[in-house]
Amino acid sequence: MENKLTLFKVIAGGPLKVTGPFRIKGRDGKIIEKEEPVLLCRCGHSSNKPFCDGSHKRNAFSE
Repeated sequence: MENKLTLFKVIAGGPLKVTGPFRIKGRDGKIIEKEEPVLLCRCGHSSNKPFCDGSHKRNAFSE
């Protein structure tokens, strides 16, 4: 990964938007590297954790 700026933005009532390169370690220990914008789950109901699948809309998630 290049040395670029990574931006984290909290979306009110929704996920965390990550723009720029980052690495995240999954529950299985696998390292996931991303550079394109991704949405990370904050509500805890996503079936695609750590990524958002829109579950916050069905579960009335609020901060």
